[in-house]
Amino acid sequence: MIFSAGLGFIEISPGEILQIIAAGFGGHLPDTIDASYPFVIMEVRLPRIITAVLVGGGLAVAGCIFQSLLQNPLADPYTLGISSGAAFGASVAILLLIVGSALPSSLIIPLFAFGGALLTLAAVFSLAAPSTRLSSNSLILAGIIISAILSAGISLIKFLADEQVNAIIFWLMGSFIGKDWTDVLLLSILVLPSTLILMLFSREMDIMTFGDRTSEALGIDTTKIRRFVLIVASLSTSGCVAVSGIIGFVGLIVPHFVRMILGPSNTMLIPVSFLCGCILLLGADTVTRVLLPTEIPIGVLTALIGGPLFCYIFRKTQLQRWR
Repeated sequence: MIFSAGLGFIEISPGEILQIIAAGFGGHLPDTIDASYPFVIMEVRLPRIITAVLVGGGLAVAGCIFQSLLQNPLADPYTLGISSGAAFGASVAILLLIVGSALPSSLIIPLFAFGGALLTLAAVFSLAAPSTRLSSNSLILAGIIISAILSAGISLIKFLADEQVNAIIFWLMGSFIGKDWTDVLLLSILVLPSTLILMLFSREMDIMTFGDRTSEALGIDTTKIRRFVLIVASLSTSGCVAVSGIIGFVGLIVPHFVRMILGPSNTMLIPVSFLCGCILLLGADTVTRVLLPTEIPIGVLTALIGGPLFCYIFRKTQLQRWR
């Protein structure tokens, strides 16, 4: 994070960055440091960097949870339609801003995205479990159905936005441009506590991978725990999507790679996935911000890199099973 904060049009050394951060907490800023550097670090780069780190970690942990509970290596934070719900809510908020809403965009977009994600999760649970039991297949199918409906709703909103449709399209592509400390606060409230809670349930999730009968024989209420853990992971995902837009493949690739190296135990898988997700998305955002001639949305970059890479992994795995 310190290395990334020093890169850009104005290059700042790690030592100067640490002095600037210390000065922000009441320390003394040396006279040798340019007066514009504190604003560049504390108001422009650092909020964006911390946002990228928290979003990457939150999406990776959510993907880890979905893959473990649903027993599906292709599951990610968007399997249950959470991203589609958040995207639909944000699209409605942007449309309201276009027609003249009095609420500020920094408040209304995350609020509507968060509400859309929660309503989608409730709809998926209602559709998948009329008998109060939650199976992996029913949750995945319900998520696909709800996502299809919401995608049609997003297309309708794009049509209604007419000439202002670019604002919705840009948000849907995912970006960290213009993020501030309000976004960091929102993510800190949702992502960090959610990750800690999920780590506390790692033992139960490990046991649940052996099947519902085995888990219930050991005294674990599989339906209750699965519902609670999925809600926590979805809350974390909705916060990430509300702040950054749609960023795909982070929650799909990171847990998959970590599981190949460390094995299926969630005790190690969850914290290491969080760390690797932080590093991956921070690295991708640094590339778009520093190395590319024109900054492109981070969601486009992760899809361009992650899509072909995961196709290769999936194909290689299928060939190994066939042999």
